[in-house]
Amino acid sequence: MKRLIPSLGALVCALGAFVPLSATAQAQEVAEPKVNQLIVYGDDKCPESASDEIVVCARKAEAERYRIPAILRETQSPQNEAWNNKVLAYETVGRSGTQSCSPVGPGGWTGCSSQLINKAYAEKRTADDVKMGELIAAERAKRLSTLDADAEETQKRVEQAEKDYEARQKALEEAEKAKDPAAPKP
Repeated sequence: MKRLIPSLGALVCALGAFVPLSATAQAQEVAEPKVNQLIVYGDDKCPESASDEIVVCARKAEAERYRIPAILRETQSPQNEAWNNKVLAYETVGRSGTQSCSPVGPGGWTGCSSQLINKAYAEKRTADDVKMGELIAAERAKRLSTLDADAEETQKRVEQAEKDYEARQKALEEAEKAKDPAAPKP
């Protein structure tokens, strides 16, 4: 037991030495700009983005401003299903065989995956929910599109400053030569 206590103390000291190093490493990482996701309604103005922040606005109709979000309004309970959908379900009761998605007949299972895929694509086409990931990607692309133009403009200014500097240096050298004609020419 006496041997265990000093080894535990050494372990605690060793772990304590690693904590500041990891905190320092995390502080040195370049931070991504903060993303502010907002939903605006009607003709409301979307706030401007700052240099360290990306503001992404999803616009919804003015009529949706004070309503419960659609995701919370809609439920999948059988009481909320339309009567028409229940009747349409009876149309496929006797269907069996290939591409029917039924346990009856040869190849009845073959239609199940295609039905699921078609249903998923139909839901995706008709969904009106906000896709913030796509909006953020569009905003980042918009920011990156101006980088090339800004870099080109900065490069032109640097090149012009270099030409001006060289011209001043040449003028100074010629002025020195004009003052002292006996100086050797390079």
